[in-house]
Amino acid sequence: MATTTTYDFPDDLLTAQQKLNQVRAALEALYERLPYSVEPLGGWQRPEGYWLTTSPYPDSPGWSEQEQQEVAALRERERELSATIVTHAFWGEVAGPERPDARSKLKHAVAAAGDGKEREA
Repeated sequence: MATTTTYDFPDDLLTAQQKLNQVRAALEALYERLPYSVEPLGGWQRPEGYWLTTSPYPDSPGWSEQEQQEVAALRERERELSATIVTHAFWGEVAGPERPDARSKLKHAVAAAGDGKEREA
């Protein structure tokens, strides 16, 4: 029978994970509304017989300078938060083989906290 370990995550680690989730959600929403190509690109269609049938892709005007800067800023923030989480001192307190489980539980703890109470961002 598997044992269930609970972890007492520090508040700053939980907050960093929550902020990371928020940045990733913002980045995903931004990608959803941006054209499919960063650079201007003419429309195209998948070749005949391609296993995935989709409608033709229209011309892409590319991303504006502001949109490129917005994506770059969010990606940089994502990298910073990821580094903060991965290098947090808490992980030194968790035995090596238990770290993947602890990392998973951190993600779930933040997701569960997001359902009811929000942490300060």
